[in-house]
Amino acid sequence: MTMLAGLLFATHEAEDRSGMLAATLPFAAATLIEYQARLLVACDAAQIVVVVSRLTPELIGALARIGRRGVAVDTVRSAADALAKLHPLARVVMIADGLVTTEDVVSRMAGEAGDALLVVPGTQAGTTFERVGGGAAWAGVARIDAGRVADAARLPEDYDLQSTLLHAAEQAGARYVTLRLDNMAMGHGIERRAVALEERGRAVLSASMAVRPSWFERLVLRPLARMAIPWIARHGIGTEACSAAAGAAMLAGLVTVGAGFTGVGLALVLASVLAAELAGALALFRDEPGLLRAGRIAILVAPALVLLLLAHVVDTAAATTTARLLAVLGLVAGGVGERAASAGGRQPWWGVAPAYLAVLTLFALLGYPTIGIAVVAIYAVATLIAAVERLR
Repeated sequence: MTMLAGLLFATHEAEDRSGMLAATLPFAAATLIEYQARLLVACDAAQIVVVVSRLTPELIGALARIGRRGVAVDTVRSAADALAKLHPLARVVMIADGLVTTEDVVSRMAGEAGDALLVVPGTQAGTTFERVGGGAAWAGVARIDAGRVADAARLPEDYDLQSTLLHAAEQAGARYVTLRLDNMAMGHGIERRAVALEERGRAVLSASMAVRPSWFERLVLRPLARMAIPWIARHGIGTEACSAAAGAAMLAGLVTVGAGFTGVGLALVLASVLAAELAGALALFRDEPGLLRAGRIAILVAPALVLLLLAHVVDTAAATTTARLLAVLGLVAGGVGERAASAGGRQPWWGVAPAYLAVLTLFALLGYPTIGIAVVAIYAVATLIAAVERLR
């Protein structure tokens, strides 16, 4: 029975970070090599072999995080070492050092039978793509049999292993698979500069959030993530720390609302939801399902709790039940609307929990909390009606 194995490289130095490997540069909430490993794991790779020239602290940390994803991780320094680690019948997907690509590209190559090289016409290739035969250039992903590693192991060790494996596959008659132009437009390429990788990481983050069409996510969350997450990754801040900060802000906000400072308290809760959204994005790219689940629960629970608490505070001060009734209406309509919206295509104007909280916070800061609760209830009911009509 064959298995899929990934072959990664962490040998080239970063071009603008002295003493740092390009594979360990920050990228999309983690490091570039972690992102490459994530693409392989998404294709059901059971093993990842990393060719290294030296083990830096950043690389050791990245490899440890990759190992937490339930995949075996081995480091090697030569083709003979790699051959000893790989299963003899393994299907190997090789990704070039410093390559930025998409899951679709890697998945396509993983499904190829026999040796195959992803290529682009030589006229479209930059200087970072290595030339192969037929006027083509290797585009950084290859599907090779373990036998190619055995071929490379018979050669002197002073050869560049990535290049050696590439040409061993070519000499074995590897088929050329042409990279689609739309993948090139999405930023497929080799990059070893920290500044450029950070910008590409922002693009990957935006693309991952593009499937969430809510106006709040488009206008607030996505720009915030593009600014904050690269900074978080650059400073090595863990997902746990972001989640803890979100939890602390939520508790502080609830206590502040309960004390009667409604505008400030709601702003703190909104900040906690934004922090939870960022933590969720980090958990997604770092493959931390437990923290991702906890963040999603917090994003739904925090707005509901503060809505009910605000209604209680307002009604207690006014000796009425109006705000409580409106809050319950908004909570029920929002919950049912969320279920209905998840079953069909969501429209950008439809409400989501963070959007309801943002609207409520705005009215509370202006000094009209009861009107804010009423607006949220109307917004939730309108979303529910639209979602139900969409399902008919």
